[in-house]
Amino acid sequence: MAIRDTRADSSPDLSGWSNRNALQRNLSVSQLVKESVRRQESRLAANGSLVALTGPYTGRSPKDRYIVEDDVTRESVDWGEVNLPISPRNFARLHQKVLTYLQSKDAFVQDCFVGADPAYRMPIRVITELAWHSLFARQLFVRPTEQERTSHSPEFTIIYTPGLQAHPKDDGTRSEAFVILNFTKKLVLIGGTRYAGEMKKSVFSLLNFLLPARNVFPMHCSANLGPDGDVALFFGLSGTGKTTLSADPNRRLIGDDEHGWSNNGVFNFEGGCYAKCIRLSPTKEPEIWNALRFGAVLENVVLDDDTLAPDYDDDSITENTRAAYPVDFIDNAVIPGVAGRPRNIVFLTADAFGVLPPISKLTREQAMYQFLSGYTAKVAGTERGLGNEPSATFSACFGAPFLPRRPGVYAEMLGQKLREHPVDCWLVNTGWIGGAYGVGRRMDLPHTRAMLDAALSGALNDVDYGHHPIFGLTVPKSCPGVPPEVLDARGMWADSEAYDATARNLAARFRDNFKKFSGVSEAVKVAGPQA
Repeated sequence: MAIRDTRADSSPDLSGWSNRNALQRNLSVSQLVKESVRRQESRLAANGSLVALTGPYTGRSPKDRYIVEDDVTRESVDWGEVNLPISPRNFARLHQKVLTYLQSKDAFVQDCFVGADPAYRMPIRVITELAWHSLFARQLFVRPTEQERTSHSPEFTIIYTPGLQAHPKDDGTRSEAFVILNFTKKLVLIGGTRYAGEMKKSVFSLLNFLLPARNVFPMHCSANLGPDGDVALFFGLSGTGKTTLSADPNRRLIGDDEHGWSNNGVFNFEGGCYAKCIRLSPTKEPEIWNALRFGAVLENVVLDDDTLAPDYDDDSITENTRAAYPVDFIDNAVIPGVAGRPRNIVFLTADAFGVLPPISKLTREQAMYQFLSGYTAKVAGTERGLGNEPSATFSACFGAPFLPRRPGVYAEMLGQKLREHPVDCWLVNTGWIGGAYGVGRRMDLPHTRAMLDAALSGALNDVDYGHHPIFGLTVPKSCPGVPPEVLDARGMWADSEAYDATARNLAARFRDNFKKFSGVSEAVKVAGPQA
């Protein structure tokens, strides 16, 4: 039986919950692994990682995410397809159901922080039904010291009960799954899904709502630190290489996904990493590969029946296989995750249409345009419902599903930072060259790394540049370690007229998407592709 800490708890999230003696608080990694395996929630892989299956939900369920509409949120939240409202009454009903459900359950509690900078960090409490979810929270968020735990008082509490399903007709939800943020009660309720990423992204949404009022720019990006103290930020949607490219053996990792930019500099929101591990390779991604050991959590990774070795190439459960581990499992990580102001910002896109240059240097206005656009392209096999053709995806600020406020709030914060500080901005295409998906080929990771090394080191400052006639981008004609022909997106196509037609088509999609943004300056509007 796991050790139980039954200290009194007066936090409001547990009011009416009489079964407090069943709380197993702040268990260690070893204790949580032992409990999870004993309860048959998960299995131990040969590399020591804990492997869990998440059932029918193998990714986030954005259409089941709600924000309670009340006096705090009514005028400040950007209501719509991303931020769905739910009434305080329906929230109260589900909250009571959660408490009743937990009366007969043991529950696991982790007291954590979010925010590596003590000036801005927020104490949270995570209460979970499953031991492996508690381990996930312990490894992903910032871990307090034993002394800090004695005075820990949560500002927000997350209660996660995957075994409890909502009843849409009664509870005002769309399905049995629910993720509900209540800024007045300072509570997050999650149920009906085992996908642990819902915890992580719910907390990110909290910070995206709260931190702009503290003059902190919240960002969906990874960050690393060069040998001379230079900070680089990497914005990008899932599948663009954000985690892979920031885990650079020649630079120190600050964090792989969520950061704040304050007047002091950049700081990691988290204490861990959450990497996609489909087709993970020890040669291409040695830092991540070596981080997957005892204490790491793997989601939906298939194990060999005989050896229990993870098969990272097996996508029979999902393409979205995931690995969660503490950031200090990366050998050269910055601990704590706090650094100075950025010198470079990189926007990553996996352009499956194969028309964007592998690397381009951006003006400030172009950076604002690309930030608001948040472009990448999905391809068949990565998501249900996609056909054989690439699908253009635009996610404002490279994180629309997690932004409670309107995109202009975050774009203006970026613009202010760019006006105040000298920052070089880059657009990097990690997608296809020489043709669209199915015809061309994926950019070689070593070439992308070489381009980033050159950009971040200043080696691209003195090379000759050309001008992309459709997207208006400034493209280097040479780069150390990269064949010159690779830099010429149009020249890599066998049919230049087909390239022009495809590029014009994608440019039109950019323009159509950008029409939804109001209050944008004319200088930013014309920084995008023109007709």
